[in-house]
Amino acid sequence: MLRDMLDGRYRTVICGVNEQDNSHGIVAQLVHLVTSSQWTEQTLTHYAKVFQESVSVHAAHDHEPYVLKYDLDSVLILALLRPRGQDHFTVQDLSRGFATISKMLRGRRDRQPVASVSFLGARSNSLVDENGKEPSFETVLRTMYQAGYRGDVYPAPTLWSKGDVGVFATYPFPEGVQRMREGSS
Repeated sequence: MLRDMLDGRYRTVICGVNEQDNSHGIVAQLVHLVTSSQWTEQTLTHYAKVFQESVSVHAAHDHEPYVLKYDLDSVLILALLRPRGQDHFTVQDLSRGFATISKMLRGRRDRQPVASVSFLGARSNSLVDENGKEPSFETVLRTMYQAGYRGDVYPAPTLWSKGDVGVFATYPFPEGVQRMREGSS
């Protein structure tokens, strides 16, 4: 994914960010690698912290995952801000966040094409389901799709190494692929 970003294949990338430490996330790697960017891992984390503190004062009742924009010149990052007091994202956070992101992308040709991380295997901003476990890749795809997102999704490298993920150009999966996944003919 990083290589595709640096090569200019995407104008926008979606990932997670938190107010404490983003040094292990893709967002830190991007700000380090995009040489025309004025952002650093420390400044983007500080911005998330200041934003989170502002929300806690001015909208303390609101528990929505906010979307922060970081313009790195050649790449726009739409960063889903992990809700305050959580050490992870939930599938519900992902759904609400991608509904907002989909609105931010709608009709914006200047933000296309777009790619997202899958949020699976994340070290800084992990994703868990209602049972406290990491959801399946298909659950993530379905959640993003139902929220209106139609961009590319990059699976975590750990999924590639296990061989648990196939790559398909579209979601939902075409009928023939779905039958193969279900084991029927």
